[in-house]
Amino acid sequence: MIDIKINDELSINDENFMVIAGPCAVESEDQVIDIAKNLKKIGVNVLRGGAYKPRTCPDSFQGLGEEGLKLLVKAREETGMSIITEVMDTETLPLVEEYSDIIQIGSRNSQNFSLLKAVSKYNKPVLLKRGFGNTINELIGSSKYLSMNGNNKIILVERGIRTFETTTRFTLDVSAVPVLHEKTEYPVIIDPSHPAGVNRYVEPLAMAGAAAGSDGLIIEVHNNPGNALSDSAQQLSIPQFKNLYDKIKMITNMNNKNLV
Repeated sequence: MIDIKINDELSINDENFMVIAGPCAVESEDQVIDIAKNLKKIGVNVLRGGAYKPRTCPDSFQGLGEEGLKLLVKAREETGMSIITEVMDTETLPLVEEYSDIIQIGSRNSQNFSLLKAVSKYNKPVLLKRGFGNTINELIGSSKYLSMNGNNKIILVERGIRTFETTTRFTLDVSAVPVLHEKTEYPVIIDPSHPAGVNRYVEPLAMAGAAAGSDGLIIEVHNNPGNALSDSAQQLSIPQFKNLYDKIKMITNMNNKNLV
């Protein structure tokens, strides 16, 4: 597996299991700083948070834009955490690249080849989510667009695919973990929040992903999930996340991985 360095002290590789956590969207300074400080105390070193939000309905909260990016940077300054945020389009790519430590490609943009080509020109870690209608081979094809200019710092994410099943938001394809490990040299992490759709399913899906041999998790966590401006139903509270984190520690120990 490729050893991907996030900063001078943090990397994801054969030996490390990386947990990325934070709110679906950056809503205010108080919100993101409070969440970041609580996550750092638990042991999380990478903070996620959306500044630009791809929403199904245009009436939904669309994010704070550059102001959200600045708030993520402030959280990084106060906690020492690295930050990851999603890029929506080529227009905002330079801003996202400037502020973030890891660039996220969301599921809706997994086959936005113009965007993937543009991101490939930056030498920065990229987290690529599988589109909810994409096969594993299509995900691998998208990763080749990202590496076309020599950047192999790519993290692949299984986040659930759309099937005939409707009792969960998406169907988490745990089998993608060993298949992607076999077919690529990239780390593979699990997003349990989006396939769950409701927070009571997040823990078992996260544990299943970790037990299947994934190299990390990316989880939505909020300090007041009921009042979150986006994805309120699936975000864990701080205590819920702490309980899950302790269980993930046991699984990573069994898999001989360091929790980072």
